[in-house]
Amino acid sequence: MKARDLSNRLADKGLKVTPQRTAVLDAILTLKNHPTAENIIDHIRISYPNISSATVYKVLDAFITHGLIRRVKTERDVMRYDSVMDSHHHLYCSESDRIVDYHDEELTKILTEHFRKRKIPGFVIEDMKLHVIGKFKEEKK
Repeated sequence: MKARDLSNRLADKGLKVTPQRTAVLDAILTLKNHPTAENIIDHIRISYPNISSATVYKVLDAFITHGLIRRVKTERDVMRYDSVMDSHHHLYCSESDRIVDYHDEELTKILTEHFRKRKIPGFVIEDMKLHVIGKFKEEKK
């Protein structure tokens, strides 16, 4: 993604544009695989070898607070980060810890309608994400 586009995404969320924030956002968007903080740090350190882990974690927290990314916790309690903010679900591979976005508007409508009808007493739903656990079959070559 171009530096101007990265800057615009940060500014649109009310965040000050800094080299650290730009580098973290670029890493998340480049990696595209629900990266861990360590994945992000390793990626950034290629270009910015002196960036501290604490800085990256602070930037990630700021991005979450401002709605730029979301946390995704795996079944192995590993925290990952997702830059796709539209409504979607996740396919989670229990063998590889891989997470793949799953977009299905019909499924989202079914879930929304189900919970609209069932109303859970004392609970207000803010968002819904289905986390489907399974194993990806290896493709034959």
